[in-house]
Formats: sequence, structure tokens, C-alpha cells
Amino acid sequence: MAVYTDITETELQAFMDDYDLGNVLSYRGIAEGVENSNFMLHMEAGEYILTLYEKRVDAGDLPFFLGLKDHLAERGVTCPVPVHRRDGKLTGMLAGRPAAVITFLEGMWLRRPKPANCRAVGEAIAKLHLAGADFPLTRTNAMGLASWRPLWDSCDPKESVFEAPVIDEVGRELTHLERNWPEGLPSGVIHADLFPDNVFFLGGKLSGLIDFYFACNDRFAYDIAVCLNAWCFEKDNAFNLTKGAALLAGYQSVRPLSRDELTALPTLARGSALRFMLTRLYDWLNTPEGSLVVKKDPFEYLNRMRFHRAITSVSEYGVDLQ
Repeated sequence: MAVYTDITETELQAFMDDYDLGNVLSYRGIAEGVENSNFMLHMEAGEYILTLYEKRVDAGDLPFFLGLKDHLAERGVTCPVPVHRRDGKLTGMLAGRPAAVITFLEGMWLRRPKPANCRAVGEAIAKLHLAGADFPLTRTNAMGLASWRPLWDSCDPKESVFEAPVIDEVGRELTHLERNWPEGLPSGVIHADLFPDNVFFLGGKLSGLIDFYFACNDRFAYDIAVCLNAWCFEKDNAFNLTKGAALLAGYQSVRPLSRDELTALPTLARGSALRFMLTRLYDWLNTPEGSLVVKKDPFEYLNRMRFHRAITSVSEYGVDLQ
């Protein structure tokens, strides 16, 4: 979450008049994240999240994103759901952007997740994969393999961040992944961005998942690879085997992984790390000065990519082949 587009109290109240939530009591921007502009709303009816969809989000994808939340919630996956306007629509226009109001989810994200939290995340993502099986809409992964080389090419001046050997290394990595990306794995709806700040805990238990704006149809094991990168590395970029084992055990307690999926995990995790390095690099180079956005270090995921490249067996993630 972040704030790229500011709004005035007058235009916000005019927008909220199309909802049955009463008057705006207060609102504030939410600084975390990098994709959309988000605000915490205090309405007479309670607390909500207001999201203005910025340039990376195609308005044509909003029925998928918002409809998926309703679908998952109906099947027991706890997540925020969109509030319908008086005209029945889920979105309107605010400050020149498509905008939606989402229910507020109680809880907080963990700065220092423990193995038990990682196991809960594994269980939750497996439940999401199963719950999305009959979702009628589909969406291609816009941040999948085919997007990585064009994104890398657009990261200029990359020389201001990376030295020449690193630039050469990334080019080789892209070529390797393009030639060796796993095919034929079980696929369906995935979250694709389940970082710690997108998972809330309350009273020690997982209370829900948020931020579905990268959700798409892709390999289930790729979603797990994203989670391994996001949840199982420490601040010094060392992989925590106990957390990896817990996350994978949690997932497999709900949906067992096939041998092919397990074998593909190192390559998928390698690609996932490269994907997030690339978007961090792009944002580092292109985020406007003065926007209420926290830039994230691309080197963090460069180092994780290197870790996965050195993996020789999936057992190094804390799981054995079936």
C-alpha cells in the first residue's frame, strides 16, 4: 500500500456520498507498499480502506481482483471484501483514478515471523488455491516470466544502481530462466504477492490475507516460491531452514505437492526472487520524489536469487521429495 495521489476532504466526501456508510469522520494515507494509493477511512459506519488504482493496475482487471475477494470470502478464506455503492457497482472515480472501498480487516502484520507463523501462511495459501478452483474469471500473470526481460530493459539508468558484472549476471539469469522455466505444473488462482505485510495476525493466529492486486492464474508452486522468498529469509539474507520446512509442511497439510512441483521449486524460487528484484529496481529508479512511498532495496532479492541458484536439492528448503 502507498499514496501516490492525494485527495481533499471535499472530493472524498463527494465520492463517499455514493455509499451507505455515512459521513467521513477522518482519513489518512497508508505509506506501506508500492502499487496503489491507499487511505484508512473512519466513516460513521465504521473503518474501511479506500484504494485508488494507479498506473500499474489495469481497470479492466478490477472485476477479477474484487470478484475474487468475494469468491474466496464465501469459501472461508478470510480477506477484505469490496463494499457495493448505491448503484450496485464496486468502483467509482476519484481524483481521476478508479477507486473502491474495502472492508477493514482486524490484525497486524508481523515484522519478525516465527516458524509457527510460516506454517499458518502455508496452510492459508493452500486453502486459497483450493478455494479459487471454481472462480469463473481468469487473469494472466502480468508479472510472469514474459514480462521480466522487458522490465529489465526499461530499468534505466540501471548503471546507477548495479555495476557491470551484476548487469551481466542478471542478463544470464534471464536467459537461463527463459530456457528452463517449468511447464505442465498444477495451476489455478494464486495470490502472487503474499509478503508478510499482506498477512494479518491477531492474538497469535492468522486473521486474514490482503492486497490481491497481483492475483492471477499461474502455477501453484510459483506462489509457494514467492512465500519462501518473502517469509523464510532473515535480515542478513540467510535462509531459515526451520521456517522453510514449516511453511511447506503447512501447505502440504492442506494440499500435498507433487514430485514435479517439489523438483521445480528451486527454479521457481529463483525466478520469483528475480521478479521482485526487477520491480524493486524499477521503482527505485522511477518513484517520484515526494510521494509517500517506501522504496525497497533491490539488492536484497538479488542475494536471494543467488541463494536459489546454488540449491542442489529441494531438501535444502526443508522438504523431501515424495
